[in-house]
Amino acid sequence: MDSPVLVPYKSFIEIDRLSATPVYLQVAHQLINAIQRGYLTDGHKLPGTRQMGKLLGLHRNTVVASYAELEAQGWIENHPSRGAFVRGRKDDKPQKLKGHGGEVLATYPRKTGFSFRKWNVLDNPFDRSNARLLMDDGLPDVRLSHIDYLSRLYHTNMKRRINRAKLGYQNLSGSEYYRENLANFLNLTRGLHVASKNLLVTRSLELGVYIVAETLLDPGDLVVVGELSYFATNMIFQKAGATIMTVPLDAEGIDVSAVRRLCVERPFRMLYLTPHHHYPTTVTLSAERRVALLELSARYGFIILEDDYDYDIHYDGSPILPMASADTEGMVVYVGVFGKLLASGFRSGFIVAPEPLINEMGKLLDIMDRYGDTLTELALGELIADGEMHRYLKKSIPAYKARRDELARSLVTQLGNSVEVTMPSGGLAVWTSWPKETNLMQLQKRCAQRDLYLPRYLLYQSKTHCGIRLGFGSLTPEEGAEAVEIIKQATISLT
Repeated sequence: MDSPVLVPYKSFIEIDRLSATPVYLQVAHQLINAIQRGYLTDGHKLPGTRQMGKLLGLHRNTVVASYAELEAQGWIENHPSRGAFVRGRKDDKPQKLKGHGGEVLATYPRKTGFSFRKWNVLDNPFDRSNARLLMDDGLPDVRLSHIDYLSRLYHTNMKRRINRAKLGYQNLSGSEYYRENLANFLNLTRGLHVASKNLLVTRSLELGVYIVAETLLDPGDLVVVGELSYFATNMIFQKAGATIMTVPLDAEGIDVSAVRRLCVERPFRMLYLTPHHHYPTTVTLSAERRVALLELSARYGFIILEDDYDYDIHYDGSPILPMASADTEGMVVYVGVFGKLLASGFRSGFIVAPEPLINEMGKLLDIMDRYGDTLTELALGELIADGEMHRYLKKSIPAYKARRDELARSLVTQLGNSVEVTMPSGGLAVWTSWPKETNLMQLQKRCAQRDLYLPRYLLYQSKTHCGIRLGFGSLTPEEGAEAVEIIKQATISLT
């Protein structure tokens, strides 16, 4: 048995005075750590509380509390007049203690002792910045969100006794109340003809796409997207083992003739598109091309995954109805987000599809997200039922239109003919095309030096494209104008 005074306790017990964990628990946890790793073996005698206090620079009462915690958890035994002894396994073998130059026992392991799969296709594209101004890809302004009203709905639904049963653990399908109201909302605004049985509620658009991909795609399947497309969905398709193929884009959306050639030359499983406002270029897929794609889908059997991206946010007249509203052959799976203009915590994703497919995808969702977010769903259902969602959209969209107009005006005024601006009919972002020789990464760095952050996922640079997607929704008109002025100065500094 090692003498307690010969064990270098200070090498593996480190006290953090700034930690929220009480000191006596820090000592107890690190002694447990040492016992579990075999550094303190069965029968080892710990120093007396007074002696341990001197070794660690602690008050004796702190050590007394630590030993009491260890005894309560069964790690040590206290014997009157003899001391405190470790209760480890009888087959524990002593290991060489490491001093200050070696491993610190108070830390968590820096790496696993086993191999694991690395998701290279899921490398996080999102960066962080402390810049005063931040551009995004088209997010709403939380300052304009309906937070107070939704907070009252949350509070009301929490107090209702009738809702208490809905907050239990048997809520696998989500709130039927919300799904019924969501179906009504989608039918009214998008010309659909669906019931709650055609809906699957998810926590986000991306989770919805993930469930669709896991259900409908097999490794090696081909998925066709625009040559510029939403990075997150591309990552999800690749994670599912699919191979992504791209088709050209123009002012009317994806090139249908290129899709038609692929149908003949290399049949594919799925076509993903955002027809209302294409991500990232914001162009609208023309009505003629929508009809043509539906006909090709029915003829050649490929799935159309239609993303509802920004559908509720339109400024110039009525939007073109989604392709799902004209689908008669059951070839379209429709995904989207309800409450795009609300704060992120109040939104929900959805999938619209024929009932048999919804049932299958529901199996996966039930395993992944067993309890859902009932309170949010109840509040959103009430937001629809009361007509408040329609009133909120009517009130907030003019404010976002003003932001779009101001950003576009600033871009044209400040950058002139050097940048081409695509004026979107809706959504919360504009697409800007830059001269091919512009180094967008250098432009990003120059903007950051001036306190404006342009995330790298906004930048699209290749041999054929040089463009930036600039979100205006989260910036006031004044902030948007200031951001454009910074971009102008950064552009000048590149020349």
